[in-house]
Amino acid sequence: MSTPAITATTTLADLGEFGLIAELARRFAQGEHVLIGPGDDAAVVAVPTGRVVVSTDVLVEGRHFRRDWAEAEDIGHRVAAANLSDLNAMGGVATALTIGLAAPPDLPAVWALGLADGIADEAALVGASVVGGDLTSADQVVVAVTVLGYVDGEPVRRSGAQPGDVLALAGRQGWAAGGLAVLGRGFRSPRKLVDAYRRPEPPYDAGPQARMAGATAMIDVSDGLVADVGHLAAASGVAIDITTSAFELAEPLQAVGAALGADPMRFILGGGDDHPLAATFPAGTALPDGWVAIGTVAQGEGVTVDGATYEGPAGHTHF
Repeated sequence: MSTPAITATTTLADLGEFGLIAELARRFAQGEHVLIGPGDDAAVVAVPTGRVVVSTDVLVEGRHFRRDWAEAEDIGHRVAAANLSDLNAMGGVATALTIGLAAPPDLPAVWALGLADGIADEAALVGASVVGGDLTSADQVVVAVTVLGYVDGEPVRRSGAQPGDVLALAGRQGWAAGGLAVLGRGFRSPRKLVDAYRRPEPPYDAGPQARMAGATAMIDVSDGLVADVGHLAAASGVAIDITTSAFELAEPLQAVGAALGADPMRFILGGGDDHPLAATFPAGTALPDGWVAIGTVAQGEGVTVDGATYEGPAGHTHF
C-alpha cells in the first residue's frame, strides 16, 4: 500500500501507524554499527567493548516542552539531547536510540516528521542512529527516548568525588533557564537565550575527555546546577562548594535579569536544560579544553555556594 501524499493538513490518523513508520524510517540513516535496523521486532547493534550503557528519558508536552514555544525540529533536538547527554556524563559514546511517540490522532503529520528530523540531526552530531521505537495514540504528545552506547574503559560515576578534588564545568549554563523565563513572560527575546532553551548544545566531546583526564565523578546538569551537584555530593559522601566568581554573566543573562528584576546568577545556579557536564577532578589535574573550575570538594555533606547555604531554587523537581 502506498503512503498518501503528506500536506500541512494531513494528520496522524490520515497517515496511519504504518504510513507514519514508513515516513520515519526514511528519515533515520543507519550507521555501520547497526546490524539490523527498523523493520523487525527489535534492532541489533554492534558494541565495540562488549558492554552496553543505557539511559531512558520520558518528555511530556506541557511539562518538558510546549509546541507554541518551539518548532517540532527544535523539540526533536531537545528530547534527543536530554538523553544523549546522559551517556556523555558517563564518559560514553552513544551509538543507537529508540523513540516512543504517543500523540493525539489529529496531530499534524508534518509536526511528527519535523520532530523526527530534529532527533535525527541531533543524533548525527554524535554518530548515533535511530534504530526503532513505538507509536500509540494519547491525549497529549509524549516522547520516550532510550539511548544505547558504550564506554571505552571504566565509566565515570557520580560516586567517586574525593575531598580535595576540584569541581569543574563544561558547556554553557543558565542560558536555557533565561530563555524559559523570557518565554514564560510571553516574550521572544533575547533571541540567544530563547534559542538556547529551544535547542540546547551539550558539549558531547567533554564526557570522554573528562574520563580520559581522570575525572572522579561526573553528572549531566539537566535540572539545575545546585541540585545536580548535590547528587554528586550525596553519591560521593562529600561536601561541595560552588564559587560564583568562576562564572561570567553573559550580557543576555544580565539583560533578562534586569528586565525581570531577578538576579541572573539564579539562572546559572538553579537553571536546567542546557545539559553541560559537572565533574570532579583530583587537585592539580590539567583540565581538558572547555572545562572551567567552579568549586571545591571537601569532607562533609551537601552543597554550599560561596561557603554558605544557598537559599534560592536549586533546580527543577519532577513531582
